[in-house]
Amino acid sequence: MRHRKAGKQLGRNTSHRRAMLRNMVTSLFEQEQIVTTDAKAKAMRPLAEKMITLAKRGDLHARRQALAYMQDKGVVHKLFGDLKDRYLDRQGGYLRIVKKGFRRGDGAAVSVIQLLPSDEEMKSRKKKAKRSDTEKRGEEKD
Repeated sequence: MRHRKAGKQLGRNTSHRRAMLRNMVTSLFEQEQIVTTDAKAKAMRPLAEKMITLAKRGDLHARRQALAYMQDKGVVHKLFGDLKDRYLDRQGGYLRIVKKGFRRGDGAAVSVIQLLPSDEEMKSRKKKAKRSDTEKRGEEKD
């Protein structure tokens, strides 16, 4: 029975699972988007969001906690410098998991996990999309 056993094991022992998730979180902040299985993406989301919350706090203790978890000092610097400003006025939900399909080798469900852009970038993208829609409609009427 699995009573009171929280979290997914992902087919690995504790040390391997912890190391894998640490590597994935570090890679996510380094590249801002990674492709992985659905289960790994769902297991990684709370850890990555916790790192962003630490960056928003921004004090020395939070930086040391992030350095203790993440593998690369430069990535922590990027998180506390550039990425922190992107999410200052957001109350959570910093990541997006998009289902991609199935892997050819073993049929595992694959997802893309990515950091959300800032609100200003999203608004400008929506405006560009609306402009292109109206231009297309204008061309269709002619």
